[in-house]
Amino acid sequence: IGERKGFEPKAQSHAYDALASCDVVHDHTVVGPAYAERLPWLPVVTTNHGPFDEELVDVYRAVAHRVPVIAISHAQAATARGLPLAGVIHHGIDVDRFPVGTGAGGYLLFLGRMTPDKGAAEAIAVARRAGIPLVLAAKMREPAERAYFDERIRPLLGSGVDFVGEVGGTDKLDLLAGAAALLNPIQWDEPFGLVMIEALACGTPVLSTARGAAPEIVDAGVTGCLGADEDDLVAAAGAIGDLDRVACRAAVAQRFSTARMVEEHLDLFDRILAARDAGR
Repeated sequence: IGERKGFEPKAQSHAYDALASCDVVHDHTVVGPAYAERLPWLPVVTTNHGPFDEELVDVYRAVAHRVPVIAISHAQAATARGLPLAGVIHHGIDVDRFPVGTGAGGYLLFLGRMTPDKGAAEAIAVARRAGIPLVLAAKMREPAERAYFDERIRPLLGSGVDFVGEVGGTDKLDLLAGAAALLNPIQWDEPFGLVMIEALACGTPVLSTARGAAPEIVDAGVTGCLGADEDDLVAAAGAIGDLDRVACRAAVAQRFSTARMVEEHLDLFDRILAARDAGR
């Protein structure tokens, strides 16, 4: 690793010494699998946070005998095309960091990247048809994101559709807590969708297209609604009042907590070490 970063030999030695003291290295990139072959004594496990595209599957398949691969949803795992996976572990959040809101703002909230696959234009169409104000909060730094905004979104602003830019920290939490619902009309099979559990932690129900991991996160009719198209989401927006914000918060506390995520990872690490000790 030190060689890759241009470290002096002494620094390289320190880097390897630090790794030698680890029980397991949990990697969240493709770097760990690549270096695992150079460190045969070190147990390495990796999590794939994106799609199992063809190139990535080829990389993982080449090291699958050595590096267990974790998926972040069952929907994502189903696209691994025969790649053996160590398991599926959903993301988790510290629920206590998220304030429970009443939805008193009365608006729908779109929160994500300003890209076509996140569905900002579709969110505007749904909100307009439902007659509910929409707040768009989105990351917009890349040229493609700016181009999408200028061409597709900017002309639609006004008349109950407000763009507030990229938000974080307490501003993001306040927006989530004050929203009547998170409007998440994703146009791709998203591997997870952290924003959905963040919204639910604030007691805010989620209206989403039924793609990717959304059906694993949203309990239809309880913590939100899942639709196949714009018509379904418009109808769901009109039924927000039927959803229980207390149930939304409870679902995250039970299924998507940091404690649950950590426990599942530690259990997997124990199994990996036991297999190594058994010579498997």
